Amino acid sequence: MTMAAQHLFLTTKSNFTHRTYATQYSDDGKQNLPPPADQFGSLQSVFRRRLITGVSAASILAVGANFVGVTSFLLGFSPEAARNLKLDALYPVGGYSRYIDTNEGFEFIYPENWLGDQTVLYRAAGKAERSLDPPPLGGGGGGRRRSLNEPAVAFGPPGSTGELNVSVIVSPVSIDFSIEAFGGAEEVGEAVVRKITKSGKSTDIKGELIRSNLREDSLKKVKYYELEFGVESTNFKRHNVAVCCARNGRLFTLNAQSPESAWPQFKSQFYIIADSFNLV
Repeated sequence: MTMAAQHLFLTTKSNFTHRTYATQYSDDGKQNLPPPADQFGSLQSVFRRRLITGVSAASILAVGANFVGVTSFLLGFSPEAARNLKLDALYPVGGYSRYIDTNEGFEFIYPENWLGDQTVLYRAAGKAERSLDPPPLGGGGGGRRRSLNEPAVAFGPPGSTGELNVSVIVSPVSIDFSIEAFGGAEEVGEAVVRKITKSGKSTDIKGELIRSNLREDSLKKVKYYELEFGVESTNFKRHNVAVCCARNGRLFTLNAQSPESAWPQFKSQFYIIADSFNLV
Protein backbone atom coordinates (compact mmCIF):
# COMPACT_ATOMS: atom_id res chain seq x y z
CA MET A 1 0.00 0.00 0.00
CA THR A 2 1.45 3.34 -0.97
CA MET A 3 0.34 6.92 -0.50
CA ALA A 4 1.77 10.09 -1.96
CA ALA A 5 3.60 11.94 0.79
CA GLN A 6 3.22 15.68 1.11
CA HIS A 7 4.54 18.11 3.72
CA LEU A 8 2.17 19.82 6.16
CA PHE A 9 2.58 23.56 6.54
CA LEU A 10 0.73 25.13 9.48
CA THR A 11 2.04 28.67 9.61
CA THR A 12 -1.06 30.92 9.70
CA LYS A 13 -0.22 33.63 12.25
CA SER A 14 -3.85 34.37 13.12
CA ASN A 15 -4.34 30.87 14.45
CA PHE A 16 -1.38 30.73 16.84
CA THR A 17 -0.28 32.32 20.04
CA HIS A 18 3.14 33.82 19.38
CA ARG A 19 5.89 32.04 21.25
CA THR A 20 9.61 32.72 21.33
CA TYR A 21 12.18 30.06 22.15
CA ALA A 22 15.71 31.04 23.03
CA THR A 23 18.30 28.84 21.40
CA GLN A 24 20.60 27.44 24.06
CA TYR A 25 23.80 25.54 23.70
CA SER A 26 25.35 22.99 26.03
CA ASP A 27 28.99 23.00 27.02
CA ASP A 28 29.87 20.77 24.09
CA GLY A 29 28.31 23.20 21.62
CA LYS A 30 25.15 21.19 20.83
CA GLN A 31 21.74 22.84 20.56
CA ASN A 32 19.28 22.26 23.39
CA LEU A 33 15.84 22.19 21.73
CA PRO A 34 12.59 22.49 23.70
CA PRO A 35 10.67 19.22 24.17
CA PRO A 36 8.22 18.14 21.38
CA ALA A 37 5.20 18.95 23.55
CA ASP A 38 6.32 22.60 23.76
CA GLN A 39 7.28 22.76 20.09
CA PHE A 40 3.93 21.51 18.84
CA GLY A 41 1.55 22.29 21.70
CA SER A 42 0.33 25.46 20.00
CA LEU A 43 -0.66 23.46 16.91
CA GLN A 44 -3.14 21.24 18.72
CA SER A 45 -6.37 23.24 18.38
CA VAL A 46 -5.69 24.30 14.81
CA PHE A 47 -4.54 20.82 13.75
CA ARG A 48 -7.65 19.18 15.22
CA ARG A 49 -9.96 21.65 13.44
CA ARG A 50 -8.17 21.29 10.09
CA LEU A 51 -7.99 17.51 10.39
CA ILE A 52 -11.73 17.17 10.91
CA THR A 53 -12.99 19.85 8.50
CA GLY A 54 -10.12 20.40 6.08
CA VAL A 55 -10.15 19.39 2.42
CA SER A 56 -7.96 16.51 1.24
CA ALA A 57 -7.03 15.59 4.80
CA ALA A 58 -5.50 12.28 3.80
CA SER A 59 -2.93 13.83 1.49
CA ILE A 60 -2.23 16.74 3.84
CA LEU A 61 -1.48 14.46 6.76
CA ALA A 62 0.91 12.18 4.89
CA VAL A 63 3.88 14.28 5.89
CA GLY A 64 6.57 11.99 4.61
CA ALA A 65 8.60 9.71 6.82
CA ASN A 66 7.66 9.43 10.48
CA PHE A 67 10.73 11.53 11.33
CA VAL A 68 11.62 11.10 15.04
CA GLY A 69 7.94 10.32 15.69
CA VAL A 70 6.69 13.80 14.72
CA THR A 71 4.01 12.47 12.32
CA SER A 72 2.61 10.07 14.93
CA PHE A 73 2.74 12.92 17.46
CA LEU A 74 0.66 15.18 15.21
CA LEU A 75 -1.83 12.45 14.32
CA GLY A 76 -2.29 11.79 18.02
CA PHE A 77 -4.12 15.11 18.38
CA SER A 78 -7.16 13.57 16.64
CA PRO A 79 -6.70 9.77 16.75
CA GLU A 80 -10.30 8.94 15.85
CA ALA A 81 -10.23 11.03 12.66
CA ALA A 82 -6.79 9.68 11.74
CA ARG A 83 -8.01 6.10 12.13
CA ASN A 84 -11.11 6.79 10.07
CA LEU A 85 -8.76 7.87 7.29
CA LYS A 86 -6.69 4.66 7.76
CA LEU A 87 -3.58 6.76 8.36
CA ASP A 88 -2.57 4.37 11.15
CA ALA A 89 -1.71 1.87 8.41
CA LEU A 90 1.21 4.23 7.60
CA TYR A 91 2.09 5.71 10.99
CA PRO A 92 1.22 4.60 14.55
CA VAL A 93 -1.68 6.57 16.03
CA GLY A 94 -2.27 6.62 19.76
CA GLY A 95 0.15 3.74 20.26
CA TYR A 96 -1.45 1.42 17.66
CA SER A 97 -0.76 0.42 14.07
CA ARG A 98 -3.30 -0.94 11.58
CA TYR A 99 -3.00 -4.18 9.64
CA ILE A 100 -5.11 -4.42 6.46
CA ASP A 101 -5.33 -7.69 4.52
CA THR A 102 -6.88 -6.77 1.17
CA ASN A 103 -6.61 -10.36 -0.05
CA GLU A 104 -8.57 -11.99 2.76
CA GLY A 105 -10.61 -8.85 3.44
CA PHE A 106 -10.12 -7.86 7.09
CA GLU A 107 -8.37 -5.27 9.24
CA PHE A 108 -7.56 -4.55 12.88
CA ILE A 109 -5.19 -2.47 14.97
CA TYR A 110 -2.49 -3.78 17.30
CA PRO A 111 0.11 -2.24 19.68
CA GLU A 112 2.73 -0.43 17.62
CA ASN A 113 5.68 -2.23 19.25
CA TRP A 114 4.33 -5.73 18.49
CA LEU A 115 6.05 -7.70 15.73
CA GLY A 116 4.75 -10.03 13.05
CA ASP A 117 4.96 -13.74 13.86
CA GLN A 118 8.08 -14.96 12.07
CA THR A 119 6.58 -18.34 11.14
CA VAL A 120 3.64 -16.67 9.41
CA LEU A 121 5.94 -14.17 7.68
CA TYR A 122 8.27 -16.87 6.36
CA ARG A 123 5.30 -18.87 5.12
CA ALA A 124 3.95 -15.82 3.27
CA ALA A 125 7.36 -15.19 1.70
CA GLY A 126 7.59 -18.82 0.60
CA LYS A 127 4.10 -18.67 -0.86
CA ALA A 128 5.02 -15.57 -2.89
CA GLU A 129 8.19 -17.27 -4.13
CA ARG A 130 6.31 -20.44 -5.15
CA SER A 131 3.78 -18.35 -7.07
CA LEU A 132 6.59 -17.49 -9.51
CA ASP A 133 7.27 -21.16 -10.29
CA PRO A 134 5.60 -22.90 -13.27
CA PRO A 135 2.74 -25.30 -12.40
CA PRO A 136 3.69 -28.97 -11.87
CA LEU A 137 3.45 -31.37 -14.81
CA GLY A 138 0.09 -33.07 -15.00
CA GLY A 139 -1.70 -30.12 -13.39
CA GLY A 140 -1.52 -31.62 -9.90
CA GLY A 141 -1.69 -29.33 -6.91
CA GLY A 142 1.84 -29.82 -5.67
CA GLY A 143 1.92 -26.71 -3.50
CA ARG A 144 1.37 -26.87 0.23
CA ARG A 145 -2.01 -25.51 1.24
CA ARG A 146 -2.44 -23.57 4.42
CA SER A 147 -3.98 -25.55 7.27
CA LEU A 148 -7.48 -24.51 8.29
CA ASN A 149 -6.07 -23.71 11.74
CA GLU A 150 -3.05 -21.81 10.45
CA PRO A 151 -3.24 -18.02 10.98
CA ALA A 152 -3.36 -15.64 8.07
CA VAL A 153 -1.44 -13.19 10.28
CA ALA A 154 -0.21 -12.97 13.86
CA PHE A 155 1.45 -10.30 16.01
CA GLY A 156 3.03 -10.41 19.45
CA PRO A 157 5.40 -8.52 21.75
CA PRO A 158 9.14 -8.74 20.99
CA GLY A 159 10.68 -11.80 22.59
CA SER A 160 7.37 -13.51 23.34
CA THR A 161 7.03 -17.29 23.08
CA GLY A 162 3.61 -17.29 21.40
CA GLU A 163 1.62 -17.48 24.62
CA LEU A 164 0.83 -13.77 24.20
CA ASN A 165 -0.34 -12.75 20.73
CA VAL A 166 -3.19 -11.83 18.42
CA SER A 167 -3.93 -13.84 15.29
CA VAL A 168 -6.57 -14.15 12.59
CA ILE A 169 -7.69 -17.42 11.00
CA VAL A 170 -9.79 -17.46 7.82
CA SER A 171 -11.50 -20.79 7.12
CA PRO A 172 -13.69 -21.85 4.18
CA VAL A 173 -17.28 -22.77 5.05
CA SER A 174 -20.40 -23.40 3.03
CA ILE A 175 -21.78 -20.33 1.29
CA ASP A 176 -24.97 -20.50 3.37
CA PHE A 177 -23.12 -20.88 6.69
CA SER A 178 -24.50 -18.61 9.42
CA ILE A 179 -23.18 -18.11 12.95
CA GLU A 180 -26.69 -17.05 13.93
CA ALA A 181 -27.76 -20.70 13.61
CA PHE A 182 -26.02 -21.33 16.94
CA GLY A 183 -28.24 -18.75 18.67
CA GLY A 184 -27.42 -15.44 20.32
CA ALA A 185 -24.02 -14.16 21.44
CA GLU A 186 -24.03 -16.19 24.65
CA GLU A 187 -24.99 -19.43 22.86
CA VAL A 188 -22.26 -18.83 20.28
CA GLY A 189 -19.75 -18.24 23.05
CA GLU A 190 -20.69 -21.42 24.87
CA ALA A 191 -20.42 -23.40 21.61
CA VAL A 192 -16.93 -21.98 20.95
CA VAL A 193 -15.71 -22.82 24.46
CA ARG A 194 -17.09 -26.36 24.22
CA LYS A 195 -15.34 -26.82 20.88
CA ILE A 196 -12.01 -25.63 22.29
CA THR A 197 -12.12 -27.79 25.40
CA LYS A 198 -12.93 -30.91 23.37
CA SER A 199 -10.59 -30.32 20.44
CA GLY A 200 -7.33 -31.39 22.14
CA LYS A 201 -6.07 -34.80 23.13
CA SER A 202 -5.89 -33.81 26.78
CA THR A 203 -9.01 -34.49 28.84
CA ASP A 204 -8.22 -32.04 31.64
CA ILE A 205 -8.82 -28.84 29.60
CA LYS A 206 -11.51 -26.61 31.10
CA GLY A 207 -13.11 -23.50 29.66
CA GLU A 208 -15.34 -20.72 30.95
CA LEU A 209 -17.26 -18.09 29.00
CA ILE A 210 -16.74 -14.76 30.76
CA ARG A 211 -18.44 -12.27 28.45
CA SER A 212 -20.23 -12.22 25.08
CA ASN A 213 -21.47 -9.39 22.90
CA LEU A 214 -22.95 -8.88 19.44
CA ARG A 215 -21.66 -5.97 17.34
CA GLU A 216 -23.49 -5.29 14.07
CA ASP A 217 -22.46 -3.40 10.93
CA SER A 218 -25.73 -2.60 9.19
CA LEU A 219 -24.03 -1.14 6.10
CA LYS A 220 -21.90 -4.21 5.38
CA LYS A 221 -24.51 -6.56 6.87
CA VAL A 222 -21.96 -8.29 9.08
CA LYS A 223 -22.47 -9.49 12.65
CA TYR A 224 -19.41 -9.68 14.89
CA TYR A 225 -19.62 -12.01 17.89
CA GLU A 226 -17.19 -10.73 20.54
CA LEU A 227 -16.28 -13.33 23.15
CA GLU A 228 -14.13 -13.34 26.28
CA PHE A 229 -13.29 -16.69 27.83
CA GLY A 230 -10.72 -18.54 29.90
CA VAL A 231 -9.07 -21.87 29.12
CA GLU A 232 -6.93 -23.84 31.55
CA SER A 233 -5.35 -27.21 32.19
CA THR A 234 -2.68 -28.57 34.48
CA ASN A 235 -0.03 -27.02 32.18
CA PHE A 236 -1.44 -23.57 31.38
CA LYS A 237 -4.06 -20.96 32.18
CA ARG A 238 -4.96 -18.46 29.44
CA HIS A 239 -7.30 -15.53 28.96
CA ASN A 240 -8.77 -15.02 25.48
CA VAL A 241 -10.69 -12.32 23.65
CA ALA A 242 -12.07 -13.44 20.29
CA VAL A 243 -14.20 -12.05 17.46
CA CYS A 244 -16.04 -14.33 15.03
CA CYS A 245 -17.92 -13.43 11.86
CA ALA A 246 -18.78 -14.98 8.50
CA ARG A 247 -19.22 -13.67 4.95
CA ASN A 248 -19.32 -15.18 1.46
CA GLY A 249 -18.36 -18.69 2.47
CA ARG A 250 -15.55 -17.74 4.85
CA LEU A 251 -15.37 -17.81 8.63
CA PHE A 252 -13.14 -15.15 10.21
CA THR A 253 -11.81 -15.60 13.75
CA LEU A 254 -9.61 -13.07 15.52
CA ASN A 255 -8.16 -14.39 18.77
CA ALA A 256 -6.04 -12.49 21.29
CA GLN A 257 -4.61 -14.66 24.03
CA SER A 258 -2.57 -14.03 27.14
CA PRO A 259 -1.38 -16.02 30.14
CA GLU A 260 -3.81 -15.35 32.98
CA SER A 261 -0.97 -13.84 35.00
CA ALA A 262 -0.41 -11.17 32.31
CA TRP A 263 -4.10 -10.44 31.67
CA PRO A 264 -4.38 -7.32 33.91
CA GLN A 265 -1.52 -5.71 31.99
CA PHE A 266 -2.94 -6.36 28.50
CA LYS A 267 -6.68 -6.29 29.24
CA SER A 268 -7.38 -2.82 27.80
CA GLN A 269 -5.23 -3.49 24.72
CA PHE A 270 -7.13 -6.70 23.96
CA TYR A 271 -10.47 -4.90 24.11
CA ILE A 272 -9.20 -2.22 21.73
CA ILE A 273 -7.89 -4.86 19.28
CA ALA A 274 -11.18 -6.79 19.33
CA ASP A 275 -13.30 -3.67 18.84
CA SER A 276 -11.19 -2.64 15.83
CA PHE A 277 -11.60 -5.91 13.91
CA ASN A 278 -13.67 -5.37 10.74
CA LEU A 279 -14.20 -6.88 7.33
CA VAL A 280 -13.24 -4.67 4.38
